[in-house]
Amino acid sequence: MLLILFSAVLWGTVGVTVASLYRLTDLSALTVGLIRVALAVPALVTASVLLRQFQTFKLTGPFIGLAALMGLATAAYQVCLFAAIQEAGVAVAALIALCTAPVWVAVLSAVVFRERLPLRAVLLLGAALCGAALLVYQPGAAQSAGTRPLVGAAWALGAALSYATLTVVSRALAPLASPLVSLTAAFSVATVLLLPLALREGITLMAVPWSAWGLLVYLGVVTTALGYVVFLRGLRTTPATFASVLTLLEPLVAVVLAGVFLGERLLPLNLLGAGLLVVSVGWFTRVWNKERGA
Repeated sequence: MLLILFSAVLWGTVGVTVASLYRLTDLSALTVGLIRVALAVPALVTASVLLRQFQTFKLTGPFIGLAALMGLATAAYQVCLFAAIQEAGVAVAALIALCTAPVWVAVLSAVVFRERLPLRAVLLLGAALCGAALLVYQPGAAQSAGTRPLVGAAWALGAALSYATLTVVSRALAPLASPLVSLTAAFSVATVLLLPLALREGITLMAVPWSAWGLLVYLGVVTTALGYVVFLRGLRTTPATFASVLTLLEPLVAVVLAGVFLGERLLPLNLLGAGLLVVSVGWFTRVWNKERGA
């Protein structure tokens, strides 16, 4: 559980990092997504070699299939989320993607792993999702949304489903290989899939200042490579549905950091959402552990 929470904290720093990056460069969101997963690959390979993860690894058919599916889900998440932002705006895309992902995870986990949520846990999950929605809600988001909100909403649902697939597949990969090996394969696939899309937009890496490269390296090595390694390690002993609820704390970290470093103010409604989110996740954890005799 602590590893999942740590990964949520790392992912919570992505927003303020990307916002700072956009102040320094004119890179597109898709290019940033490509660079993020691409920079993670050499970091993962280096760590795997130093820790001798490849020596004990056995390449099997199930591993190849699951790693390819995880890479596809990773790439699809980037494409769907960026398309949702373009069509419906940041706030709408974030609300839909954030608040439907745990539901998708619960549904997929019930089918794949036979995980079942007791009624109290379902109610607490709903409360946590409401808290997350209130936390990130900003009045006037509809006015600043894109020109095709329904299309954007569909893309956001695709992003949520991609994230849920990534989480469930990660859970299935956990016993087959170390997190380092699994992520090396998956992010390599995602890089190959995203590269043609980024090339169509045009990549201008030569114009990126050195200060921006520091932020890009942080995104790739810390929030992506380290964040997902920790997440996959935690999934070895944490059910996928439970993990998806814990990662709802990610937007809380993002909002706090945005207030500290970017000067963004929290409205009373946002504070109410933060409180509801924290209480619901804490209570959900208690109910979940009690159901399993922990």
